[in-house]
Amino acid sequence: MKIFSISITALLLAVTQSAMGANVTVTPLGSNKGELCQLDRAMLFEDPDGTRILYDPGRTVAGADDARLGKIDAILLSHMHGDHVGDKHIEGVGSGDCSTAKFPVKALPNTNLVNIALAKNAKIITGSEMPKFFGAKLKALGGDPKQSQLVRFGASRMVGRVKITTVPAVHSNGVSGDMIGGELGDMLNAAGLTAYAGPPTGYVLKFSNGLVAYLSGDTGVTAEQETVVRQLYSAKLVVMNIGDTFTTGPKEAAWVINNLVKPESVIPSHANQPSTKGGVVIPGTRVDTFSKLVKASVHVPISGRTMSFNKKGKCVAGC
Repeated sequence: MKIFSISITALLLAVTQSAMGANVTVTPLGSNKGELCQLDRAMLFEDPDGTRILYDPGRTVAGADDARLGKIDAILLSHMHGDHVGDKHIEGVGSGDCSTAKFPVKALPNTNLVNIALAKNAKIITGSEMPKFFGAKLKALGGDPKQSQLVRFGASRMVGRVKITTVPAVHSNGVSGDMIGGELGDMLNAAGLTAYAGPPTGYVLKFSNGLVAYLSGDTGVTAEQETVVRQLYSAKLVVMNIGDTFTTGPKEAAWVINNLVKPESVIPSHANQPSTKGGVVIPGTRVDTFSKLVKASVHVPISGRTMSFNKKGKCVAGC
């Protein structure tokens, strides 16, 4: 019995050490293969244990039948705007430059996110008042409302071996009348109003290999990026919005990375303009400006190119 116990302990130790040495993969799911286009938001994270998490599916995932998705265990949403939740979406992945990106498939009132979650039997993990909204959507479509789950600021929820928490974000989080539908939706639209779904969120993910990633959502500059994201969680990989006007601008975003979060690596997102041509960053774009100002390693999210990150946040493949 003693020998058996020692063998089990050694096996568990070996498995743990193997997981800690494995890498997390990040695959951008944009509208056009090989490019970073104006409305690209979606990213697919895969933990070494096989847990797959989709972040802000938006308009560039071609619905639940998008072949790039595969198994999805959970979907994270930063806020309710159409370009993140998916009020419409592409019919299929484009092969040309960003000018060919079209979004002809209407997804309202369900949203692209809900349609994907329902088809994949995936959890929807959100903060604020968003879980009740998505739970009602799932129930109306014959799904399980319990698949829409809450995680508050400072709390956490496990999906597989990935620990997920929400962190504050400074942005708006209105629900359009078209997402609600019916008489109430019509009344909101007629009044020029949106429903309120609580404050928007960012996310901090701790993967099984020890990597901590911060997903900023559409936030502006916040003190929590230093006190919570860096000091408490020690994020080493950041997905940072840089779109300006509607979100943090590239110079402000670079200041956040250099002075507040100080990660090993950063993936610029939400550029709001065609940012590459032939997979190469276009000079003078926001991605170009941001990349030249940031001290951390910058990894441009080229659609369909999978990047691998170790526990320290260093990109080791697909960079």
